Amino acid sequence: MEVKIFVNNPFQENTILLYDETGEAVVIDCGCFDDEEREEFRNFVRGKGLKLVGLLDTHLHIDHILGNNFIKDAYGIDPQASEEDDFLNRGAISYAGMLGITGITQPPAIGTYLKEGDVIKFGNSELKVIAVPGHSPGGLCFYSESNKLLISGDALFAGSIGRTDLPGGDSKLLLKSIQTKLFALDDDVRVIPGHGPLTTIGAEKRYNPFF
Repeated sequence: MEVKIFVNNPFQENTILLYDETGEAVVIDCGCFDDEEREEFRNFVRGKGLKLVGLLDTHLHIDHILGNNFIKDAYGIDPQASEEDDFLNRGAISYAGMLGITGITQPPAIGTYLKEGDVIKFGNSELKVIAVPGHSPGGLCFYSESNKLLISGDALFAGSIGRTDLPGGDSKLLLKSIQTKLFALDDDVRVIPGHGPLTTIGAEKRYNPFF
C-alpha cells in the first residue's frame, strides 16, 4: 500500500490518500480548502492513474471535511463516517463560522455509517475500522494490519492526544479508548495522525506524556 499525505487548510490538517498496485484508492479526511489544494489532489490522482473509490472520515470536525463537497462533486463519492458524529456534519457551517471560516457550503450527507469492526476494501487492500471515541463521539481510526499502518485522526498524535473541549468530547473516554484499543497494536505500527508528524504505537506508549 502506498501513502500520500497532503497538508491542507488553515488548520494544517493531514489529508491521507491510500492506494495499491491495482490503482484503486481511498482518501481519508479530505481537508482540501481552496482551489490550489483541490488542484494538487486532482493532479496527483490523475498523474498516478488512480481510481478513487472511497471517502472515509475519522470524525466530522470541520477541518477534516472541508473537502468532502469537492470529492462528491469531482468523483461522485459519498463520505463514510460514524453516525455518532452526524450532528457535527449537520452543523458544519455554524461551527466553521465560530472558527472564522466563511463562504463554505453544507458538506454532503454521510452515505454509509461505519462502526467498530467494519472492513473497508479497495483493490487488494483492507482497512479495519476501530472506534476510538473521546475527541468526538464518533471518532474512528482505520488500521491496515498487513501494512502495520494506523490512521488515527485526532485521537492520537505524536506526543499528544486530541483535545476534548469541543462538543461531545470526553477526556476519560479518549484515554481509555487509546489505551485499550490503539495501544493493543504492535509497537512497530506506524501512526499517521490528523495533524503533525508521523509516529509509532511504541513511541507513544513509551513517551507520550498523557500516559
